[in-house]
Amino acid sequence: MAIIVIAIAGLWKMFEKAGKPGWAAIVPIYNAIVMAEIVGKPAWWGVLTIIPCVGIVFGIWLLNLFMKSFGKDTLYTILALLFPFVIFPMLGFGDAKYIGPVASEAGGRDTF
Repeated sequence: MAIIVIAIAGLWKMFEKAGKPGWAAIVPIYNAIVMAEIVGKPAWWGVLTIIPCVGIVFGIWLLNLFMKSFGKDTLYTILALLFPFVIFPMLGFGDAKYIGPVASEAGGRDTF
C-alpha cells in the first residue's frame, strides 16, 4: 500500500508541475484524460486507455509522451512502467521541469 501511495504522490506532483490539478492523479480514467492534455493530445486519447488491448498500447504511448514532456527519454518510460514508485517521485519531487506538450510540437511525429 505504501508503494502505491508513493507512486501516486509523485504523479500528483508531476501533474502540478504541468499546471494541472494534482488530485487528478487519483481519479481513474480522468487521470489518463489529464495526462493526454498534458502531452498535447486530445482528451479522447485518455478514454482510449480503458479499451482492452488498445488501452495498453495507448497507455504506454501516453506515458512515453508524458516522460518526454518532462525532458526524459524512452528509458524513463521503461523505468516508469517497471518502477513507478521510484520514477514518479523522483521526477515529481526532484528538479525535473515540465517543458510543454511534446505531442503538439512534433507535428504528428510523436513516435517512440
